[in-house]
Amino acid sequence: MTETPNPHIVDTDTLTGEMHPIRRAVLALGSNLGERMASLQGAVDSLADTPDVWVTAVSPVYETEPIDAPDDAEMFLNAVVLIDTTLPAATLMDRALAIEDAFDRERPGEPNAPRTLDVDLIVVGDRRADDDFLRLPHPRARHRAFVLRPWHDLEPDAVLPDAGPVAELLETADGKVTLRDDLVIELQ
Repeated sequence: MTETPNPHIVDTDTLTGEMHPIRRAVLALGSNLGERMASLQGAVDSLADTPDVWVTAVSPVYETEPIDAPDDAEMFLNAVVLIDTTLPAATLMDRALAIEDAFDRERPGEPNAPRTLDVDLIVVGDRRADDDFLRLPHPRARHRAFVLRPWHDLEPDAVLPDAGPVAELLETADGKVTLRDDLVIELQ
């Protein structure tokens, strides 16, 4: 991310008068089952429909080979979404999981199994977390070209906290990514 959100900029909850800082968040989207593009578009639309979330940018769509996945896994479509939000990181994680569930995401227990939709929180402001429910920044983002390439498209000077500049991380990232000029995610 290019900068840490100003902690003095706040959004006031009109019902309670409670003040919430506005944070920049980076989310990675992926799909390799079913109507892949429809799932990505639906995820962006669902994020945009979330109270206290403002989608500010969506990357181009990339097609990528599955990494550490079962042999029969299909190619992924991936994108990155930038948002501003006043939601706490845990609430944003709950929303990401609810969006995945709405697109029939199954969790069979097999690591990196094919999925209709994956919505990963990469960073939420400067928040750090390391528990079973939430890990921030995302622990594998620094190694994944399918996260770094689209993020770099949106923010060439972005920095992944505790890892370094996205441009430098991209040089050694895993996986081949192919730009899909023919696929565009629309913002509402």
